[in-house]
Amino acid sequence: MSICLNDLPPDALLRRRDLAQALTARGFPMTVATLATKVSRPGRWGGPPYQLFGRVPLYRWGDALVWAEGCLSPPHRDAPEMDTGRFSARRRGL
Repeated sequence: MSICLNDLPPDALLRRRDLAQALTARGFPMTVATLATKVSRPGRWGGPPYQLFGRVPLYRWGDALVWAEGCLSPPHRDAPEMDTGRFSARRRGL
């Protein structure tokens, strides 16, 4: 199934393959294998919420998008802001 994000309502139910394609198209690179792995991870490392239809996991598009946006780091202004100094002395050989 080809995903058209403009026509995708927040309550649309997507299979794992379609969700991976939709998230990637939206700017969140995701594979089917990564989504499958995240199902077994608890807490903040887990994946988006899903429901089962028989044995098939279905993901609500709006919930998955909120999950993906929640995985983003805070905005950074420049690279040094990310450097805590913990490793910088070691890199300089000090």
